[in-house]
Amino acid sequence: MEIPVSGFMYHSDGSDYMHSHQLLITQWDGIPVPAHVHELRGVTSFDVGHNHTYAGTTEPAPSGVPHTHRYFTFTTVDDRHRHEIRGVTGPAIQLPNGGHYHEFSGFTTVNGANPHRHSYGGRTSL
Repeated sequence: MEIPVSGFMYHSDGSDYMHSHQLLITQWDGIPVPAHVHELRGVTSFDVGHNHTYAGTTEPAPSGVPHTHRYFTFTTVDDRHRHEIRGVTGPAIQLPNGGHYHEFSGFTTVNGANPHRHSYGGRTSL
């Protein structure tokens, strides 16, 4: 029995040595599989005399099933440098109205004339 499936592949972050790409299924047996994204934004920790702001959008993930989202963005340029922010959100936290959000946290890449990193964290948009 063959079931037609469609979707798209995107590059993996390399954390799984068995796979180099991820697959997001957008249609299963002719039925659309809804996907969604979330916005994330915030301010990093204050380190080495400054902090940075950041904003971005998560990668798509399927709707209606347990899931996480990967994210990648850059901070603003402050003190003549910027940092990368990347990671995977926590699982969906359901809200009484049927929506959900994800928590995220981590550390930026090391950068700057005085090499350092910042912590960051928060909640995605609904």
